Amino acid sequence: MRFFYILLMLFALSFPSVRAERILWYNVENVFDTKHDTLKNDFDFLPNGTYHWTPGRYWRKLDNLSRVVAAVAEQDGWPMLVGMCEIENDSVLHDLTTRSPLRAARYQYVHFEGPDLRGVDCCLLYQPRLFRLQGAEAVRVPSAEQGLRPTRDILHVWGTLIRTDSLLHIFVLHFPSRAGGSQASTQNRMLAAQTLCGALDKLQGQRILVMGDFNAEPKDPIFQPILQRLVSLVPQRRKELKKAQGSYCYQGLWGYIDHMLVSPSMQSCCESLVHVAKFPFLLTEKGTPWRTFQGPVYKGGYSDHLPLYISVW
Repeated sequence: MRFFYILLMLFALSFPSVRAERILWYNVENVFDTKHDTLKNDFDFLPNGTYHWTPGRYWRKLDNLSRVVAAVAEQDGWPMLVGMCEIENDSVLHDLTTRSPLRAARYQYVHFEGPDLRGVDCCLLYQPRLFRLQGAEAVRVPSAEQGLRPTRDILHVWGTLIRTDSLLHIFVLHFPSRAGGSQASTQNRMLAAQTLCGALDKLQGQRILVMGDFNAEPKDPIFQPILQRLVSLVPQRRKELKKAQGSYCYQGLWGYIDHMLVSPSMQSCCESLVHVAKFPFLLTEKGTPWRTFQGPVYKGGYSDHLPLYISVW
């Protein structure tokens, strides 16, 4: 099976981008290594943990992620940028970019270790022949200081699009979970949104792309301040959809909790709406995302989210 993925990688590489470059966002659902981090609560994802996370399952997960990126690449070449969340650490990213089938793409990556209690972070993969990295920082959401559960940092990366010689600021994020629906989780997401807006306000007039899992639908109140600064690329009203769709399906209901947004200065050089990568191999027979786990039961799939991508020129 891995041989098939490698062939798919080489096939995708033979289709260079002609006019536009793709940018991909993907919540990859718990990509942990199999070793314990003494500073994090990663016990569930150990060989003797709740999920029996063995090396075999780990490498299958990396193969699966490689296949997703290759499938997006088939028509227009490797995505210039790939934002991801729920990556445990630098070790996972090293394995993904140099030891999995994705090594054929020669991605480099940006990652900072954050304060999430389980240890999952955001990251950005980039094609150095298309994007010249200039800098990066981890923007801390002050959740703990407000008496809330520590949440993931917002990753801020900036660099030059080589083909157009233009500067682009990228924010990659994973806002606090909606689990339990508590008031605290709502406050934590609003705090994360305010932190993002504070970072955006320092970049007025710049070309900006924001992508991530906001754990919120388009009409959630957290988007009110964000949409004063950015333009959303996901459908804003359910009636605009011809059928139920989105990036995430919960109890049979589809929705968009993953989002891609751009600054007004960026709007004219990218697609007006995102594409949802609904590849058949990502879906179950019921048409829902083929997850890696359903509760504690191993399903061997890809993720509980579907990827989003856009093209920019």
